[in-house]
Amino acid sequence: MMPVARPFIGEEEINAVANVLRSGMIAQGPKVGELENKFSQLCGTKYTVAFNNGTAGLHTALNAVGVKQGDEVITTPFTFIATANTILMQGAKPIFVDIEEDTFNIDPEKIKQKITKKTKAIVTVDLYGQLCDYDEINEIAKNNELIIIEDACQAINAEYKERKAGSFGDIGVFSFYATKNITCGEGGAITTNNKDYTENAKLFRQHGRSKMTEYKYTNLGHNYRMTDICAAILLEQLKKLDFITNKRIKNAEYLSKALCKIEGIDVPIVKKGYKHVFHQYTLKVKDVFSLIWH
Repeated sequence: MMPVARPFIGEEEINAVANVLRSGMIAQGPKVGELENKFSQLCGTKYTVAFNNGTAGLHTALNAVGVKQGDEVITTPFTFIATANTILMQGAKPIFVDIEEDTFNIDPEKIKQKITKKTKAIVTVDLYGQLCDYDEINEIAKNNELIIIEDACQAINAEYKERKAGSFGDIGVFSFYATKNITCGEGGAITTNNKDYTENAKLFRQHGRSKMTEYKYTNLGHNYRMTDICAAILLEQLKKLDFITNKRIKNAEYLSKALCKIEGIDVPIVKKGYKHVFHQYTLKVKDVFSLIWH
């Protein structure tokens, strides 16, 4: 049976973990800081904050921008449950907007129809590895004074007009779960150019603790820290990211070249100016397909 996903783990990751274990610093430490710096360089943002998973990143992003009870947050229902769950965790209400049929991403025209006085933010989802239409979505957000949180959990290294995923919203969110294009088993991160959001996020991941060296707590928070073990794996995975991305793109091209000849099947589209990283290769099967192959 063909596996749905297979982690690309080599001796480099194994040795990196062994080195962390020998160091004695296995919780959040220098490797997490190094990862945050490298990830900001990748995405072209000023700041990165690392977490123990992508869900923690989404929850933290919503908290950092001030989403609270009674707010409405526009998003798509065609996504993993964490996108909506984290909105509910903040006491806010998810307002679902339908997707574009060709990309599976949120439809900007339908966003406009759901904006109310209670709308605080838009959570976009770069589904399967292709970015949303951020030219249009950013214009909508600007005109209505809304915050954009970019759920890029499936889209690391994806691009539009040579800008990377994670740089299009006020905050970008990533996951490094075992099935993602790069992984550390469980892990996440947010990216942003906003210093206040960054400081809020750091408080939120550490029980609201203002200083790692002192037991002073200035805010409500959670235990959302990443370990140096996970960070060490990701630092090695980042070195392989372009190789992994290019392999996925070439595999997708190979599949599409053959499958597009089969009546009743629509292969994935790649919009002009976009770099699709194919977290998943997704087909649409039409009714006529079942009639042909019955």
